[in-house]
Parts: sequence; C-alpha cells; structure tokens
Amino acid sequence: MAEFPFELVSPEKLVFSGQVEHVVVPGADGEFGVMAGHAPVISTLKPGRLTIFAAGQPARHLFVRGGFAEARPDGLTVLAELAIPLEELDAARLAQEIQDAEEDVADATVEAVRLTAQERLERLREFQAALIQSGGFGGSHSGH
Repeated sequence: MAEFPFELVSPEKLVFSGQVEHVVVPGADGEFGVMAGHAPVISTLKPGRLTIFAAGQPARHLFVRGGFAEARPDGLTVLAELAIPLEELDAARLAQEIQDAEEDVADATVEAVRLTAQERLERLREFQAALIQSGGFGGSHSGH
C-alpha cells in the first residue's frame, strides 16, 4: 500500500509526523478514510477517534476534539484543539470534558454559542457511549 506524509498537530505539540498508509478521521459530516493520492478535502473535526495505520506497526488510536483536517493528494494535516492517545484517555478525563461542555451550555447567553456548545456536548456523549460499547477506554480498540 502506498504511503504518504501525515501530521497531527495540537496547540501543545506535534503529536504525530510520519509516513502512513491510511488515516481514519472523525469529520463533522462523518468518518472518512484518507490514503495516498486523496482528492483535496477540508473538513472540521467532531470529537471522536482518529486512527493511524502505518506499515509494520499496530494501529494508533487517538481522541481528537476541535480543529480541522486537510487532505491533499500529497498528504494529510490534522490540526486539533485536543489530541490524546486513547491509552492515555480515562473515563474521568472524558467525564471532565463532558462536564465542561455542560457548563458551556449552561453559561451561554447567545443562542448561537449555546447551540454550538450543545452540539459539542452531544458529540462528547456519543463518543463516551461508543467507547463504552466498544469495550471501554484505552488501547484495546481495533479496526476502523
């Protein structure tokens, strides 16, 4: 399978940079896979699991939230507000993310801000439910 350059960047650091065969991105309009030669696409991210497939290595799974992905025929760049390897994400941290989102909804005084916060809260709850259904937290996830 052809490889292509992929970078995952968060405000704190360069999370991943290297050659990959396939990346599954949680786009706002649904998950999408990127392989070498992908048509140009820009998508916002929804909170969810980003999966990296590199030759000869186990799949890497990360929780991402906020930001966007830019796929090009010559590579993929994902800029995420938050990017945490799933093995580092625990139930308490996700619960805190949900609590923060609930507070954002409660504190919003502008309807558009409240609706955006409500969407984020719903996506976090969906992600939490998906993690629980797939066997919990940590690196035990496989597939895409």
